[in-house]
Amino acid sequence: MPELPEVEIIRRSLEKHLLGRQVLDTEIRLPRQIKWPEPDVFTAMVTGRHIVRLGRSGKYLLFYLDNGNELVFHLRMTGRLCYTEKLEQDAYARIIFRLDRGGWLIYGDPRTLGAVYALKSGEEQRVQGLAEMGPEPLTEAFSAEYLQKMLAGRRTKLKSFLLNQKFIGGIGNIYADEALFTAGLHPLRLAQSLSAQEVLRLHGAVNEVIAAGIADGGTTFRDYRDGEGKKGSHQQRLQVYARKGEPCRRCGTPIEKITVGGRGTHFCPACQKL
Repeated sequence: MPELPEVEIIRRSLEKHLLGRQVLDTEIRLPRQIKWPEPDVFTAMVTGRHIVRLGRSGKYLLFYLDNGNELVFHLRMTGRLCYTEKLEQDAYARIIFRLDRGGWLIYGDPRTLGAVYALKSGEEQRVQGLAEMGPEPLTEAFSAEYLQKMLAGRRTKLKSFLLNQKFIGGIGNIYADEALFTAGLHPLRLAQSLSAQEVLRLHGAVNEVIAAGIADGGTTFRDYRDGEGKKGSHQQRLQVYARKGEPCRRCGTPIEKITVGGRGTHFCPACQKL
């Protein structure tokens, strides 16, 4: 699933192509991927409008239109958004937006798990995950003091805590594992068990791995591409994620994989002692 760094890179790569462009028409090939409103209403809210700004909240990509409406994309596992000036056959294209001055924005999704919304101003509460999003890494709101407050008294495991979008917006499986390794914390530690110094380490680690992912253009294993169809390179720098059995880059101990809260979790048993 694209996480905060990947969605941010998609936003940046699309921004230079889409700002000020008009949506001339909308072809909906798989109506069930539009979660709100009905497809015909969706088309009416979007067609003929100009895109005035691109934003992002956690893993959600937001297109602000000149009539005050918003297009919201949640890519989930295999969703992608790509700008092209040459429309080609694409079996996985689910929604196609034809733009003025030539060009198309294509929403594709092989596994059809993603979600697309058109919202009027003030309707953000219709997308529960967007309405309940916690502060993001690399923002003033995500301070060490905030993190300490959220961890205090919680018996949830650290890995599960990091994946809860109500606490921190935008972190998924990859960057949670990487942040815990960077902080030297075992994924099974209870949130409430961290000392003040460990909270500071975790806060710094979360910001560090998110910034690194953005700098590298995101992490590509299979499906992820930016808005121009390019792969990221951060997979080459991962410390633990998807490296089960390989030697830890820090100490040489084989990386292990366990399941935490139903999610595959990678860690170094020597660098991240329980």
